[in-house]
Order: sequence, then C-alpha cells, then structure tokens
Amino acid sequence: MDSLAAAPGTGPATSPLPVVRPSRRARRLSDLPADRTLVMGVLNVTPDSFSDGGQFADTDAAIRAGLKMHYEGADIIDVGGESTRPDSVRISPEEEQARVLPVVEAMVRAGALVSIDTMNAATAEKAIAAGAAVINDVSGTETDPDMPGLVARTGVSYILMHSRGNVRSNDPNASYADVVEEVAAELVKIRDRFYAAGVAPEQIILDPGLGFSKDAEQNWELLRGLDRLGALGHRVLVGASRKRFLGSLLTSYGKAAQPLERDNATAAVSALAAAAGVWAVRVHNVPASLDAVKVTAAWKG
Repeated sequence: MDSLAAAPGTGPATSPLPVVRPSRRARRLSDLPADRTLVMGVLNVTPDSFSDGGQFADTDAAIRAGLKMHYEGADIIDVGGESTRPDSVRISPEEEQARVLPVVEAMVRAGALVSIDTMNAATAEKAIAAGAAVINDVSGTETDPDMPGLVARTGVSYILMHSRGNVRSNDPNASYADVVEEVAAELVKIRDRFYAAGVAPEQIILDPGLGFSKDAEQNWELLRGLDRLGALGHRVLVGASRKRFLGSLLTSYGKAAQPLERDNATAAVSALAAAAGVWAVRVHNVPASLDAVKVTAAWKG
C-alpha cells in the first residue's frame, strides 16, 4: 500500500487515501504510557466477525478503521484475519496472511504499534517481519507447536490466552470446580512450554480468555479473580469487549443486547479492570475505554 486513510474528520470515507510518512523507527511497547492501563483496539479483517459484521474485510476499509483507532488514541492495534465466532470455518495461513499483512504494514508505517491476532506461527512470523511487535494467540491448549520457538527467537511479547479445545465451539469445555484456580493452573502449564523453548518471563502476557470455554458466571468469576492471575508474575490483558456475557447481562424485554449495544458495559469493565491493575484492555470502541482507564488512573492518583 502506497497510501493510507486520513485522520477522522478530514474527509469522507470515499476520498483518496493520502500518503502518511513513515515513522523514524517502529514504535515499541516501551514507548507506551506506563502510568495507566493500555488500550488495545480490535481490528478484524474478516468477513464474518461477530462484533462488527465484517465491516472491515476490505483492505482499504480495514486501514481506515485502524487509522481511526490510532488517531483516537489506541495504544496498540490488534490486527486479526481469522474469525473465532462459533462454528466459523478455518482458513488457510495463506489466506489469513493475504488479509492481514497489508494492514499490518500500513499501520506500522503510520506509527502505530501493532499486535497480530493469529493462531498460526507462520502468519505471526511474517507479521513480525512487517513490523508487528506483539503476538495475540487465542489457541490456548492447542497452541501451534512452532509458536514457542518463534517467540523465543524474535523476542516479541506474546499474549497467552486461556481456552480449551476448539475455540469456535460454544463453550465446549466450560466445566470447572474453581474457574479462577483452574484457568491459572492451565495458563501456567502452557506458559512453561514457552519457558522450555527459551521465552523470557517478561515476554509473556496472560489473558483469562473471557467467553472462550466459559459461561457467563465463570467470566464474572474470572474478572473478580484478576488478582490471582496477576500473582503469576506476568502482565494481564482483559478482552471483554462486546462479548455475549455482557449482552445477556443487558437483556431487555427478553432480548439480549446486540454486540454494538454493549460498548457502555465494555467501558465499565475497562474501568474496573484498570482499577484491578491490568496491563491492557482489548476493545472495539477505543475512545470510551480510553476515557475509562484515564479516569481510573486519575482516581488512583
């Protein structure tokens, strides 16, 4: 891509894409604010996302959306090209790469810090070569066997999310005696495979995997137990944005709130997660959660 979208308010979506000069160097995690919880913007380059209905499946539309989040203040842009909605169909790594790599390259050129949301080590490697600084992997117990070696070799940060089995199934293994303790123990077991491959502790970020192999009450228990996950010694990321358990909480007249109607609840979770000391929240609506974590930081002093 030789051109990128304009900042919000500079013209209609159909206007020519103006050139954005590349940054002097790739943005690093160390460049981000250290006095508040970070906000990661979700950019789904897929035709079948549960949360945005595939609005950004087109490359130019995805770049515009990513730049909008960047200009709105997102600390990290999380680019993903494969849907994990229930019963979605897996795509090949080649198709995933065709979707995400032009977007990653454009975001990096615009000065954004990029995370690649993928379960494939091959896609992660190419995204890192394109400038991504973080791997966000939702595969949990089914981690690509090449992923630990890649993380060790490249030195990037790695978000290790908890899930059990096929991430596309509807709560396939949502049976827990103590969901917080079991999720923590299973994260440690997977993490230790990365340690064995040479990954340093400071590279690991833990995500409890809200909505993945958990029912609504288990998601709330995990949020109440964030301190237990933090006690494992790693940064913690929370991804509650627009998820089904928020929709069911907001049920009105017997009808659950639709994904786009869950942003206020998401911002509330962001504020509470920030108060609990999490490293970052992963959200679709950046301004609302950015305001929430800034208010929390000011409140905490």
